[in-house]
Amino acid sequence: MVISELTGIQLQQMIIGGSRALENQKQLVDALNVFPVPDGDTGTNMHLTVQSAAREVSVLQSPTVTQVAAAASMGSLMGARGNSGVILSQLFRGIAKGLEGKRAASASDLANALQNGVETAYKAVMKPVEGTILTVSRETAKGAMQAAKKEGDVLKVLEEGFRKGLEILDSTPDMLPVLKQAGVVDAGGRGFLVILEGWIAALGGQEVQPITVQPRASVAAPEFFSEEITFQYCTEFILKGSNLRHERIKEDLVDYGDSLLVVGTEDVAKIHIHTNHPGQILEYCLKLGDLHQVQIHNMREQHEAKLHAEKLAKEETVPVKDIGIIAVAVGKGLIEILRSLGVDQIIQGGQTMNPSTEDLVSAINRVAAKKVFVLPNNGNIILAAQQAKSLVDKEVHVIPTKNIPQGIAAVLAFNPEASFEDNIVALEASFSGMKSGEVTYAVRDSQFDGHEIKAGDILGLIEDKISITGKEPKEVTLDLVEKMGGNNADLISVFYGVDVDEESAAGLAEELSRRFTRSEVEVHSGGQPLYYYIVSVE
Repeated sequence: MVISELTGIQLQQMIIGGSRALENQKQLVDALNVFPVPDGDTGTNMHLTVQSAAREVSVLQSPTVTQVAAAASMGSLMGARGNSGVILSQLFRGIAKGLEGKRAASASDLANALQNGVETAYKAVMKPVEGTILTVSRETAKGAMQAAKKEGDVLKVLEEGFRKGLEILDSTPDMLPVLKQAGVVDAGGRGFLVILEGWIAALGGQEVQPITVQPRASVAAPEFFSEEITFQYCTEFILKGSNLRHERIKEDLVDYGDSLLVVGTEDVAKIHIHTNHPGQILEYCLKLGDLHQVQIHNMREQHEAKLHAEKLAKEETVPVKDIGIIAVAVGKGLIEILRSLGVDQIIQGGQTMNPSTEDLVSAINRVAAKKVFVLPNNGNIILAAQQAKSLVDKEVHVIPTKNIPQGIAAVLAFNPEASFEDNIVALEASFSGMKSGEVTYAVRDSQFDGHEIKAGDILGLIEDKISITGKEPKEVTLDLVEKMGGNNADLISVFYGVDVDEESAAGLAEELSRRFTRSEVEVHSGGQPLYYYIVSVE
């Protein structure tokens, strides 16, 4: 059977099928992480991103191709996690632009939309790297474009695009030496093709095994820490209507609460707000269209809300700072340290649990400040933070911190009396002379950068590169500090993880002080998972 025209319902089934396919294979994609460390999460991040897209399209009834593509774009945008998820959301965004104004799509229309998705994704990345999901998606689109010139069958065009993508995926180790060293293909590229496999299966009428969609809060749910919760009910829903004016909706709702978010298209909008009167929000929106997926969560127990309301009743105004700070961290000790240094909002996340764009947007909106610094503290969160920046009305600057020591250094450099511009310079310079390292364990046998690694080996990383291997965390940490220049350091800081007891940490501190006599040694309980020690040398 020839599919000469793609309907909205078929595209809807494809998006859902792609999500289901990646649900089934996300662990296999995770395993392609080039580092044999226990935080390979490309598959998980991409799945959470495309799952958010599937959640948005699943509520549409008798939709057009344009409506489905727009909903998928909005869902993936707000659900994007990690660099791979952000790039995937940009692919969806470009596809949606390419399908604007279409009730149905021809094979040529879909091929052009895929090409538009690739161009949008490339533009979103400051320094595109070949041998990644960008390359695989580009060659997939190229294959689909070539096929569409000769073929009018939508399914065959997708299949040809997939074939071309698979060919280039096998070549990614030749483009990136790091992939060849690890003996794997690119994880993001593989994840993209898994989604495409789901599209092809759904379009061809094949059954893709259903996934179990977990409640949003149960999927590596970030936790927000702040001194005050002014509005008690987290209210979130999808509004379906026509000619929805997002800016007008924002203007009408802004006084009803905080953390207001209105995104989507003229026909479908996702609305999120923290308010004390969710009924008034819903009544207002019912005048504009139909409500779907309404969720209202009480953010505190009744007695906590009562105490908080009593406190607010005594205050005439809520003070607003000029500059606020948001940081991402995981581990009780690290969170307490950041809070004690004055960070306004902390999103619990990091390795294996990257916060989504929506999580970051919500945190930015919750800060009672006109201007906001965001400290991702993880290289895989920087793109999502940059994407969140473009979705809020506040002035936001992302400090590109890649680990906790850099984040702490940036917070210490912050001067609330200085201007936003002067603080940008100070914060970005604060960790330029710092070296950061981590001690973790290998999850599989591997050969990497000259190291013969066995599952269970202890790994010492310097700036995310495997530098030392061994059998004991303490010995690896000591050797790692020495390799980081501990003999000439003024300060050595160590944050020990949840799997290290206080006695072992104290023993490491004593040995560091004996070995590096000219350095001051500080050891703190970080409570972070997966990493025995996080260290910095200054």
